[in-house]
This record gives sequence, C-alpha cells and structure tokens, in this order.
Amino acid sequence: MVTDGQTGTRIDEVGNGIYRISTPISAEAIPPHGFSFNRYLIHDDEPMLFHAGLRKMFPLTRDAIATVMPPEKLRYIGISHMEADEVGALNDLLAIAPHAEPVCGKIAAMVNIGDIADRQPRALADGDTLATGQRTWQWLGAPHMPHGWDAGYLFDTSGDALLCGDLFTQGGADTPPLTESDILGPSEDFRKGMDYYSHTRNAPALMEKIAATEPRLLACMHGSAWAGDGGALLRALGRELEESETG
Repeated sequence: MVTDGQTGTRIDEVGNGIYRISTPISAEAIPPHGFSFNRYLIHDDEPMLFHAGLRKMFPLTRDAIATVMPPEKLRYIGISHMEADEVGALNDLLAIAPHAEPVCGKIAAMVNIGDIADRQPRALADGDTLATGQRTWQWLGAPHMPHGWDAGYLFDTSGDALLCGDLFTQGGADTPPLTESDILGPSEDFRKGMDYYSHTRNAPALMEKIAATEPRLLACMHGSAWAGDGGALLRALGRELEESETG
C-alpha cells in the first residue's frame, strides 16, 4: 500500500506481522538504477521497528507505521549498525514513542548509540534474546559483516525471519516488496560496482553462523525481502565472498 504518493513510500506485509516500509530513490538521484531504503515494522505485543530510517524520512516512516498501529506505541527500535539510514530518525521516533528503547549490539551501545540516542539503549551480546510478544528475537553479532565493527542482526527464533541488514543489498528503485526470485545475483552485481564489504578474515565463520539459523524470510534493508531457503542462500553468499577473496 502506498502511504505517500509524492515519494512512493509504501508499506507491505511480507511475513506474518512483519511489514516492509520502503522509500524508493530515483535513478536521477542515485544512478544508474535508483535505490530503496527499507524499514521493518514488527507488529507484536511490544512492537519493534528495525532501522529508524534516515532523519529526513521520519514523516514518511511515521505515517507508514500509522496505517498499521499508533506510532507512539512502538516499544523497540532496532539497529544493525551505525549508519544514517539506520539511526537518522531515531531520536524523532523516541520523541513520539515514550516507552520505546533503542536495541543494538553491545559495541554499538558503547561507541555510538549510548551517546547519540536520547534514551539509553538495550545492549545485546551475541546470543542474547529479546521478546516482543509472540516472537523472540536473538542477536547475532557479526562484526564487519558486511561492514561496521558494531554490526549484527536479529533472528526470529521460530525460524520465520532474519532481519539481515545490508546483506543482499539490491539496487533499483522499483523492487517488489517480497520475492522468491534470485537476489544473490543482483546483490553481487551491486557489491562489485560498489565494494561495501569489509573483507574481514572472519567472513566464512560469520556467514555460517548466520546461515545456521535457516531463516525462511530475509528482511533486506535495500531491495526486496526474500522468501525461501535462507540458509542455502546465505551459504551461497558465503561462497561468493570466499571466491572474491581467493580469486
């Protein structure tokens, strides 16, 4: 459903109670094919937004959330790692949601979020869990994967979904909300054109740790969300990364 006709911002349910909020950016602004900035609303007893979004997109994010629930009832705002598209609107969201807490890894809390956020974050160590009601999320620490010392992801322990940050970043402004088609090829094309991976020597072990969760939904922050055998796709990404290092 389009929630802002001027920007094309839309919200779509891509999983049971998991909503993708996406704002497309034109090819004129981000050549050659445009781009998209996604946020994910987890509509649960204690609702969570994963990625606060860019500061200038705050009204778009707020209005999209309002089509599903009152934005002031947000309980958690999750952050994968420190970048403007993840934390830009954090304090604006905290201002309208009086009971909301930032949620991030311990490194992010120590070096960034504990200082810039108007409310103290809930800092998660690798393996820690966070219950939002019907779902329980586990923090997967993934330093430098694909970038950021503080990087990590939230995995629904039922196996339903992985909030996978900048993994599988796809270019393009007009991507479907949810797909079962190939996203590895497009994401590898994007990576080869703009090398945003850290090339950490721990990549194989980190990718296997993430793949072992065997998610059925990958909630990508740029491009389409993806449904299918997430473990297999994550391992395929791991092989691509290994080959790019050895080749």
